[in-house]
Amino acid sequence: MKKLLFLGLITMASLALKAQNVQLHYDMGDTRKFLTSTVESFKTDKHGSTFYFIDMDYGKDGSGVQGPQLAYFEIARGIKFWNSPFELHVEYNGGFGQYKANQANNAYQINDAWLFGGNYTWNTADFSKVFTLQAMYKNIRGKNDMSFQLTGVWTVQLFKNKLTFSGFADFWREDNIVGVGANTKATNYVFLTEPQLWINFTKQFSVGSEVEMSSNFAGHNGFMVNPTIACKWNL
Repeated sequence: MKKLLFLGLITMASLALKAQNVQLHYDMGDTRKFLTSTVESFKTDKHGSTFYFIDMDYGKDGSGVQGPQLAYFEIARGIKFWNSPFELHVEYNGGFGQYKANQANNAYQINDAWLFGGNYTWNTADFSKVFTLQAMYKNIRGKNDMSFQLTGVWTVQLFKNKLTFSGFADFWREDNIVGVGANTKATNYVFLTEPQLWINFTKQFSVGSEVEMSSNFAGHNGFMVNPTIACKWNL
């Protein structure tokens, strides 16, 4: 759910914008069947922009947890002292999860990651079409001191803003062991994309869908597709 608000607005940073939305997704993936909430916030100032989001999963099948099962947080700061489509970028990612097994509560960590780099943004004059490309150095605590991440993000407004097609694609290096049993393998690269389609009934309320497509992501060996149905409220 991440990045969509941030990079849909980043090119307009000089206008001192601020926005926030809350999303609720029901994940229909074969091994999912749970709710995910997302809170996104974006604010600009004269030296750039600040974006953050918080994802929380609830009651995943097989987790044995009643309530939040996973929490994940990202915060990014764009820095710009010039009039240009280029911007410096600093970002932090991290989170944790919990599950219940053998009558005991267990937890796991999503390794902290620090990212440093820059981004270039292209947009039409009316901002109905926006595309941003990021190239970043990535440090993953306990895994990769020197890694990288490439990110592309798009937002397309259609039919006088009644329909929004947005999304992002991430490709990064991370040493992982994925899969279970005989299906286990070592991998060094992860791909994740989450295109979204929203029908905007009002400026505040939207209904739509997200399709998470990934490879070697979240412990899964190989390619995986997980669609959602969702609603969004702009605050």
